[in-house]
Amino acid sequence: MTDRELRFMQAAVDLARNGMNKGVGGPFGCVIVKGDTIVGRGCNSVASSNDPTAHAEVVAIRDACKNLQTFQLTDCEIYTSCEPCPMCMGAIYWARPKKVYFGATRHDAAAAGFDDSLIYQELTAPFHDRIIECVNLGREKAVVVFDEWNDKSDKVTY
Repeated sequence: MTDRELRFMQAAVDLARNGMNKGVGGPFGCVIVKGDTIVGRGCNSVASSNDPTAHAEVVAIRDACKNLQTFQLTDCEIYTSCEPCPMCMGAIYWARPKKVYFGATRHDAAAAGFDDSLIYQELTAPFHDRIIECVNLGREKAVVVFDEWNDKSDKVTY
């Protein structure tokens, strides 16, 4: 790793430690970098915000998009103190950064009590075998909105 990369990873680790010590949430931090500038910051805020989606990466993506006035982080890099969970990886793919650096692994997180293995298993299971029942309902009416989207002349694609 370069000094630059180490500096940004340390910033993510510092956010994790600070958020954890202040009781904001779990020990996770993330910075988003464009060029040599941090454009987004986040620490896990699940416990303090009562928001199960307030993971460090999601908070940082929201912050960076707000600061850059865009919904795509195409020219950005993400530095996160831990390997992103499935939800955060989904958000990262939607944000489209060019690279993700992570510190600890998901196995390190699991050893500390943050085990996402159930989610990884559930995502590959058929709907009818999942712990939380998933039922396809009202498809005929719901797909009409997609037809309307396809016909919309002023849509913003992403």
